[in-house]
Amino acid sequence: MKILILGSGGREHALAWKISQSKRVKQIYTAPGNAGTMIHGQNVNLNLDDFNEVKNFVTGKQIDMVLVGPEAPLVNGIRDKFEKDEATAGIPLIGPDSRGAMLEGSKDFAKDFMTRYGIPTAAYRSFKSGQIAEAADFLKSMKPPYVLKADGLAAGKGVLILDDYSIALEELKAMFGGKFGSAGDTVVIEEHLSGIELSVFVLTDGKSYKILPEAKDYKRIGENDTGLNTGGMGAISPVPFASGDFIGKVEEQIVKPTLKGLKEDNIDYRGFIFIGLMNCKGEPKVIEYNVRMGDPEAEVVIPRIDSDLVDLMEGVASGTLDKKDLRISRKTVATVMLVSGGYPEAYQKGKLIEGLDTVGEDSIIFHAGTNLHDDKVLTSGGRVIAVSSAASDMEKALSLSYANAEKINFEGKYYRRDIGFDLK
Repeated sequence: MKILILGSGGREHALAWKISQSKRVKQIYTAPGNAGTMIHGQNVNLNLDDFNEVKNFVTGKQIDMVLVGPEAPLVNGIRDKFEKDEATAGIPLIGPDSRGAMLEGSKDFAKDFMTRYGIPTAAYRSFKSGQIAEAADFLKSMKPPYVLKADGLAAGKGVLILDDYSIALEELKAMFGGKFGSAGDTVVIEEHLSGIELSVFVLTDGKSYKILPEAKDYKRIGENDTGLNTGGMGAISPVPFASGDFIGKVEEQIVKPTLKGLKEDNIDYRGFIFIGLMNCKGEPKVIEYNVRMGDPEAEVVIPRIDSDLVDLMEGVASGTLDKKDLRISRKTVATVMLVSGGYPEAYQKGKLIEGLDTVGEDSIIFHAGTNLHDDKVLTSGGRVIAVSSAASDMEKALSLSYANAEKINFEGKYYRRDIGFDLK
């Protein structure tokens, strides 16, 4: 098989790493990829917003399967495009169509979907930009902290949690005024949920499903969960408190109703569903849906999948996922993200990365924001390298990741030294 992976981050490197282990695969292409994905195949400079360009590459190279990493191409309808075009209609594309992708593409759509199908989530109301007075009144009726969510995609920055009403009102006005572009034309105001977060991942062919390993990631830049939100500074899988009973509740109260709702809405959903959850005193509530694997969660979830991922994806494509075998490692995997100085605000690119060849085999290095220039690996993003390690318990896995994180160096390197602190 020839497989094309769309994307350029740590998630895509983790997917390429896992797919390269399959005996079914002849060639892996990653577009645009990074310095890590090159290890497992060939990088291709494709514009992911230009679906015709992607289609021409797929047909020209006789690609057998396309795996979409990031959310934007899915929300923008790449699967719809492929299915409607005779040249690509028979080529499996792993990911939902544009209607299914609305679970991530519109917070308002997702909240309405959960309400209609009785899926536990926070109380909420949605407001359009012309409803500032009504939105302000509803905001005032809520108890702090106040949760404001831009309806559309906002590069992971569209959720604000604020303790002060006057500041929340100013931010609401800013969102309606274009702070997040058109993503803030509608704003969801919702109840703040107290508890501890985790994410559960589901792979589905639209009829059956497999629950993949759960994970917990760490979004704040500073230790003890302080400072600005990032794309994720590290992750742990499994999550100690996600016992069989808790995951059983997730399956019965969230996974099954979600898939039932998609069927009843005539949405042919084939791909990954990322369910962001809050454990509220033992009861799971949905914070958000994503329509792809998470990042850096992929860097701990994928290493725990012992099965052939290509075989599972073929099950998704053919509607035979129920006949496929999912085997999960009992080991704990911990990943630590090395980021550029200044991230998540302004940071410099093009810094030389050294020490990658000194990392032991006891860790896996997943590239996130890197590229190759004159045979040198350089930084090209805010999140640069994920160091993932597997061990018999969380402490040992973290110890390995931190030891190898020390061996990698670039100007301005920073990482959190307390990943997993709240799970000990």
